[in-house]
Amino acid sequence: VFILIEDFSKAMSQAGNSQFQEVIRQKLEDSMKVELEKILITASSNELEHTKKDLEGFKKLFHRFLQEKGPSVDWGKIQRPPEDSIQPYEKIKARGLPDNIASVLNKLVVVKLNGGLGTSMGCKGPKSLIGVRNENTFLDLTVQQIEHLNKSYNTDVPLVLMNSFNTDDDTKKILQKYSHSRVKIYTFNQSRYPRINKETLLPIAKDVSYSGENTECWYPPGHGDIYASFYSSGLLDNLIAEGKEYIFVSNIDNLGATVDLYILNHLMNPPNGKRCEFVMEVTNKTRADVKGGTLTQYENKLRLVEIAQVPKAHVDEFKSVSKFKIFNTNNLWIALSAIKRLQEKNAIDMEIIVNPKTLDGGLNVIQLETAVGAAIKSFENSLGINVPRSRFLPVKTTSDLLLVMSNLYSLNAGSLTMSEKREFPTVPLVKLGSSFTKVQDYLRRFESIPDMLELDHLTVSGDVTFGKNVSLKGTVIIIANHGDRIDIPAGAVLENKIVSGNLRILDH
Repeated sequence: VFILIEDFSKAMSQAGNSQFQEVIRQKLEDSMKVELEKILITASSNELEHTKKDLEGFKKLFHRFLQEKGPSVDWGKIQRPPEDSIQPYEKIKARGLPDNIASVLNKLVVVKLNGGLGTSMGCKGPKSLIGVRNENTFLDLTVQQIEHLNKSYNTDVPLVLMNSFNTDDDTKKILQKYSHSRVKIYTFNQSRYPRINKETLLPIAKDVSYSGENTECWYPPGHGDIYASFYSSGLLDNLIAEGKEYIFVSNIDNLGATVDLYILNHLMNPPNGKRCEFVMEVTNKTRADVKGGTLTQYENKLRLVEIAQVPKAHVDEFKSVSKFKIFNTNNLWIALSAIKRLQEKNAIDMEIIVNPKTLDGGLNVIQLETAVGAAIKSFENSLGINVPRSRFLPVKTTSDLLLVMSNLYSLNAGSLTMSEKREFPTVPLVKLGSSFTKVQDYLRRFESIPDMLELDHLTVSGDVTFGKNVSLKGTVIIIANHGDRIDIPAGAVLENKIVSGNLRILDH
């Protein structure tokens, strides 16, 4: 059945025509079922079990996708969260720490979301293996942090990596180098779902293979998949059996997401005696974060609302820094027993994110995904904690990489902390142009990372290189027009400067 998705949407929105809608839906589901069965037949005996599980999960998601219409929130029902549902971090820190913090730490598992590739930064392989500081990768820094905790408190906090089929092999190879570190490392894989042709709403994969020309046929369905994959891997039950009670989940590229003992203590020893099953760290929005998901009160529950769920007429209101002051950092603390209970009841409810992509050959596809934080409404006694901005330090681009490589931060036991010499608690706004997008190009353009302690704003565009020991202060804008080149010489100090044109030597 070949139905354009736009026509499908139109047909679905014709109110009163529910019988017709149901017929279309049923035909689409039947066609999908036939195609998935064809794919399953191509699985070898050792692939069959997990392929079957993946395709079953996908089928459920596809069914829900066909049932849901339009943005998944009713804007009229959105309210500001009650005062006590988002606690300031200072209040939680003020409680101090108990003497037996080691026994509390022994109940914790650190989980890093490690499914992403470094493609957006021009790298092949897992993003976690990109060098970010003194040759250390994201994974190195994570292991160093947990090892430092385990040594300092004589504890046994394990690290769990949620890999995807894209990152699993490379990650497992590299894990051998940590075999003597004081951190137990476990991995499990998130699901592998087929991409759907946007026009036919059928999978583009013809068989189960995902190498060679088939690499673009499959995708990992977002980090919301953690609950089902963690549970079905058997690792969740094993960790509960070992006496573990909470996981701290974060993106592996968020260098601010370190284990916070005050938050952990608040979870394990709640002041009112009632434990939270889910804590989301949020932080104050700046102009750079207006698209971040925000916590709201919705039908008497805390709920994460993402920009994709907002009706078009209300998008500007959603982006308002004054109305929705906070956004989700994706640092989450979740009770293991609650994940098990909800997973067994099939009661974890997450909105579907429809992610459109255009493949290399020009084919338009969609990916159906979910987000880990969206499950907050399914848990009991959820809480938001408004944490300092320093706990949100993601490295998504080479502009972010420049910040974390610079003297704005010092590195200690795998953790980055802002230099005390920086007068402002916020980081400078850095925008590097397309010549810097790929990590190898970026590294070639800096002989050494500039001194940025007094920098407020940096924009660089075009063919620009930096010599050794350059200092940047205030607002610096460097623009090399097409065909021009600007070389900032060694030792240059640029303070509140606009540099443009074609410059090989700069008078300073």
